[in-house]
Amino acid sequence: MYSPLRKDFVSLTLGEQHSRSYTNGKHRRQSCWRRWKQLSRLQRSLILFLLAFLLICGIFSYPSLSEQWRALSDGSEKDSWDDVENQGLQPIPPGLIPKVVSGPVQEEPPEPQRPNAPVLPKPQGLKKPPSKRGPPALQRRGNTSDWQVMDREEPFIRRDEDQEKEAKTVISWRGAMIEAEQGTEPQPSARVKEGAGPGEVEGAAPLQPVSVKPVDRAEAVREAFRHAWKGYKAFAWGHDELKPISKTHGEWFGLGLTLIDALDTMWILDLKEEFEEAKRWVETDLSFSKNVDVNLFESTIRILGGLLSTYHLTGDTLFLDKAKDIGSRLMPAFNTPSKIPFSDVNIGKGIAHPPRWTTDSTVAEVTSIQLEFRELSRLTQDPQYQKAVDEVMRQVHRLDGKHDGLVPMFINTNSGKFTHRGVFTLGARADSYYEYLLKQWLQGGKKEPELLEDYLKAVDGVKKNLLKQTSPSKLIFVGELSHGRLNPKMDHLVCFLPGTLALGAHNGLPADHMDLATQLMETCHQMYVQMETGLSPEIAHFNLQNQNGRDVDVKPADRHNLLRPETVESLFYMYRFTQDSKYRDWGWEILQSFNKYTRVSSGGYTSIGNVRDPVNPGPRDKMESFFLGETLKYLFLLFSDNPELISLDKYVFNTEAHPLPIWPSAS
Repeated sequence: MYSPLRKDFVSLTLGEQHSRSYTNGKHRRQSCWRRWKQLSRLQRSLILFLLAFLLICGIFSYPSLSEQWRALSDGSEKDSWDDVENQGLQPIPPGLIPKVVSGPVQEEPPEPQRPNAPVLPKPQGLKKPPSKRGPPALQRRGNTSDWQVMDREEPFIRRDEDQEKEAKTVISWRGAMIEAEQGTEPQPSARVKEGAGPGEVEGAAPLQPVSVKPVDRAEAVREAFRHAWKGYKAFAWGHDELKPISKTHGEWFGLGLTLIDALDTMWILDLKEEFEEAKRWVETDLSFSKNVDVNLFESTIRILGGLLSTYHLTGDTLFLDKAKDIGSRLMPAFNTPSKIPFSDVNIGKGIAHPPRWTTDSTVAEVTSIQLEFRELSRLTQDPQYQKAVDEVMRQVHRLDGKHDGLVPMFINTNSGKFTHRGVFTLGARADSYYEYLLKQWLQGGKKEPELLEDYLKAVDGVKKNLLKQTSPSKLIFVGELSHGRLNPKMDHLVCFLPGTLALGAHNGLPADHMDLATQLMETCHQMYVQMETGLSPEIAHFNLQNQNGRDVDVKPADRHNLLRPETVESLFYMYRFTQDSKYRDWGWEILQSFNKYTRVSSGGYTSIGNVRDPVNPGPRDKMESFFLGETLKYLFLLFSDNPELISLDKYVFNTEAHPLPIWPSAS
């Protein structure tokens, strides 16, 4: 029989036309597989084990290989710099303008002669600025935060008074101001060989110093004011407040609060053009003959105080006449059974009343209008204004219900007595009572001992009852006493206290007041730097036990920032009295954070809703009048080198940062 037919065949692979190569890859693959199958199971296992071992060794040796590759890369980078240097040219460092150096650059003989070229230093390696945000354990000195100027593309270079011997490179990139770190190492080829003279660097002309203007911080404040004013003028002119996001305005009293609050700021910042246009509005459009309710305290410190201050700075009686008008219209508030004023006044009808929900006024409101009304009496020679506010202070001085000089937050306009006793704070509703005790004493030439007595008792009461220390950084803070129990809660408003304590120490009060001022100033600074945006929350809670390395906790409802001035106010006082440049540096960091997180490109600044979220800080679409009236004014005075610009031996600031003169001895 015949064996079964076998289907043998020959496979021939032909290449493409004009191909000169023959490929038998399939045959080779089959041969390799046949040889692999011919190996014994032991041999195949050994080979697989060896391959697995080599793979594991390769994985473990990967970091060292990457380091070698990085070293090779660095070496090649250095070589590339040397190649550039050998050509007689050096790259332009970011942010620096080329400076032409006379003299031709030497070229190789075969190349044609080229015109003179600028010789520039090689760019310094830019280090990432160390962050001072977060817990103290993670902070580093020398923080350089970015300053975002959202509507300007050109560099804005300013002078830095505190670093006169060091220059900062300021770069504008997509509206952001970036300061190059100082002291960075130059590239290797930028170094002159040891012992070589200026002309001995091979292949390069002598390096010439390139001057860069240091940052002018005071001018930065002027620029910030102009930007805020641009938004107010465009979208809220003559109205109380700017809403910069929606490009509209908000109304409170309908009296141009932002404009009046900013009058003396413009004068102090020497912004005469802006001042003149605001003055024209006051002259032609400001009228108090309106059927509108105003808050006695707010209208006194912002409007009356702003007009009086502007009169003193300019000598223009227009502002004094307007001050008389609003002052007289506020007087019905004092027509109460107790002479403790109502909180609200209708300035058109001359009728005053308490809030709808209570007959109480807050202690801070009725005891923080004295500087303004006393000054109005002195200027007009009409004693009714001072008589009314002095009576309030006399009653509060005699009242029961204080606790070691600390006062409750509310006072009844009918009985004239404290209400809601047992709660003591230096925050909202009580804060400026303590401030005005000292400042009235200074305003009157230190001739009213009962004011000084109440102030000194209050400071002792703070030390005894409200001071506590945080963990882990041992920060001293001022808490709140509620029915004998301390709540480790501190409003940003309390940050007025370091400046007030320093002002008292400057005027001969106990030296330990200055020690406490220094400690509290550090705490207020930490309320900023421990937040991710570099801006303080409205209210901070302090940890008395170490929790995740943080001293400051913030509840979700307290995370907003209203562009408040209290911390920069105290920084101004502390710098004036100590000349310690760190206070200027802290103020500069705050201004940079305002520019980065609250500046609106179309004009103005906005309060934000979450200082813990730098990605989405939550703009609230409101620029408070005190941002121009206080915050920017104190920042400018902090950075000014002229100690006689609003001398603290000649003026006292009201609680809205409007300077009023200390009375001559003959008054």
